[in-house]
Amino acid sequence: QVRLVESGGGLVQPGGSLRLSCETSGNIFEIFTWAWYRRAPGKQRELVAAINSGGRTDTVDSVKGRFAISRENAKNTVYLQMNSLRVEDTAVYYCNMRPNLNYWGQGTQVTVSS
Repeated sequence: QVRLVESGGGLVQPGGSLRLSCETSGNIFEIFTWAWYRRAPGKQRELVAAINSGGRTDTVDSVKGRFAISRENAKNTVYLQMNSLRVEDTAVYYCNMRPNLNYWGQGTQVTVSS
Protein backbone atom coordinates (compact mmCIF):
# COMPACT_ATOMS: atom_id res chain seq x y z
CA GLN A 1 0.00 0.00 0.00
CA VAL A 2 1.34 3.42 -0.95
CA ARG A 3 1.89 5.70 2.02
CA LEU A 4 0.24 9.12 1.93
CA VAL A 5 1.42 11.52 4.66
CA GLU A 6 0.42 15.16 4.31
CA SER A 7 1.90 17.96 6.39
CA GLY A 8 2.43 21.71 6.44
CA GLY A 9 -1.06 22.97 7.16
CA GLY A 10 -1.93 25.51 9.79
CA LEU A 11 -3.66 28.76 10.60
CA VAL A 12 -2.78 31.69 8.38
CA GLN A 13 -4.23 35.14 7.76
CA PRO A 14 -5.78 36.07 4.43
CA GLY A 15 -3.03 36.90 1.96
CA GLY A 16 -0.58 34.59 3.66
CA SER A 17 1.28 31.56 2.34
CA LEU A 18 1.77 27.93 3.23
CA ARG A 19 3.69 25.07 1.69
CA LEU A 20 2.19 21.63 1.97
CA SER A 21 4.20 18.44 1.63
CA CYS A 22 3.10 14.91 0.89
CA GLU A 23 5.45 12.06 1.57
CA THR A 24 4.66 8.87 -0.28
CA SER A 25 6.30 5.50 -0.63
CA GLY A 26 7.11 3.02 -3.33
CA ASN A 27 9.70 2.82 -6.06
CA ILE A 28 7.38 3.78 -8.89
CA PHE A 29 6.44 7.24 -7.65
CA GLU A 30 7.84 8.96 -10.70
CA ILE A 31 5.62 7.27 -13.28
CA PHE A 32 2.32 8.45 -11.84
CA THR A 33 0.35 11.66 -11.91
CA TRP A 34 -0.01 13.11 -8.42
CA ALA A 35 -2.49 15.62 -7.20
CA TRP A 36 -3.68 17.70 -4.29
CA TYR A 37 -7.33 17.65 -3.33
CA ARG A 38 -9.26 19.49 -0.65
CA ARG A 39 -12.47 19.14 1.28
CA ALA A 40 -14.00 22.28 2.67
CA PRO A 41 -16.55 22.13 5.50
CA GLY A 42 -19.89 20.89 4.17
CA LYS A 43 -18.54 20.29 0.67
CA GLN A 44 -17.30 17.35 -1.35
CA ARG A 45 -13.63 16.70 -1.92
CA GLU A 46 -12.37 18.49 -5.01
CA LEU A 47 -9.27 18.44 -7.13
CA VAL A 48 -6.97 21.43 -6.63
CA ALA A 49 -3.87 20.73 -8.71
CA ALA A 50 -2.12 17.89 -10.48
CA ILE A 51 1.31 17.15 -11.88
CA ASN A 52 2.11 14.39 -14.33
CA SER A 53 5.25 12.32 -14.69
CA GLY A 54 6.73 14.83 -17.11
CA GLY A 55 6.20 17.73 -14.74
CA ARG A 56 3.25 19.23 -16.54
CA THR A 57 0.92 20.90 -14.05
CA ASP A 58 -2.72 21.79 -14.00
CA THR A 59 -4.65 23.82 -11.44
CA VAL A 60 -8.31 24.56 -11.04
CA ASP A 61 -9.46 28.06 -11.89
CA SER A 62 -10.15 29.03 -8.28
CA VAL A 63 -6.47 28.71 -7.35
CA LYS A 64 -4.82 29.48 -10.66
CA GLY A 65 -1.99 31.96 -10.25
CA ARG A 66 -1.94 31.46 -6.48
CA PHE A 67 -1.13 27.77 -5.96
CA ALA A 68 1.66 25.75 -7.53
CA ILE A 69 2.19 22.01 -7.40
CA SER A 70 5.63 20.44 -7.71
CA ARG A 71 7.25 17.08 -7.16
CA GLU A 72 10.61 15.76 -6.08
CA ASN A 73 10.94 12.23 -7.40
CA ALA A 74 14.10 11.46 -5.47
CA LYS A 75 12.19 12.03 -2.22
CA ASN A 76 8.83 10.57 -3.32
CA THR A 77 7.33 13.89 -2.29
CA VAL A 78 4.72 16.21 -3.75
CA TYR A 79 4.41 19.85 -2.71
CA LEU A 80 1.73 22.50 -2.90
CA GLN A 81 2.86 26.10 -2.57
CA MET A 82 -0.11 28.23 -1.65
CA ASN A 83 0.14 32.00 -1.87
CA SER A 84 -2.41 34.79 -1.48
CA LEU A 85 -4.58 32.53 0.60
CA ARG A 86 -8.25 33.35 0.96
CA VAL A 87 -10.83 32.44 3.56
CA GLU A 88 -12.48 30.16 1.00
CA ASP A 89 -9.28 28.10 0.78
CA THR A 90 -10.00 26.78 4.27
CA ALA A 91 -10.19 22.99 3.98
CA VAL A 92 -8.48 19.73 4.74
CA TYR A 93 -5.92 19.13 2.00
CA TYR A 94 -5.06 15.66 0.76
CA CYS A 95 -2.61 14.29 -1.74
CA ASN A 96 -3.25 11.23 -3.87
CA MET A 97 -2.64 9.89 -7.29
CA ARG A 98 -4.85 10.92 -10.17
CA PRO A 99 -7.03 9.00 -10.63
CA ASN A 100 -7.00 8.60 -6.89
CA LEU A 101 -6.34 5.43 -4.97
CA ASN A 102 -9.25 3.89 -3.08
CA TYR A 103 -7.95 5.25 0.20
CA TRP A 104 -6.75 8.56 1.57
CA GLY A 105 -4.23 9.84 4.07
CA GLN A 106 -5.17 11.85 7.13
CA GLY A 107 -4.87 15.15 5.30
CA THR A 108 -3.61 18.44 6.67
CA GLN A 109 -5.88 21.22 7.88
CA VAL A 110 -5.50 24.66 6.34
CA THR A 111 -7.42 27.45 8.02
CA VAL A 112 -7.41 30.94 6.57
CA SER A 113 -8.81 33.44 9.00
CA SER A 114 -8.12 36.87 10.39
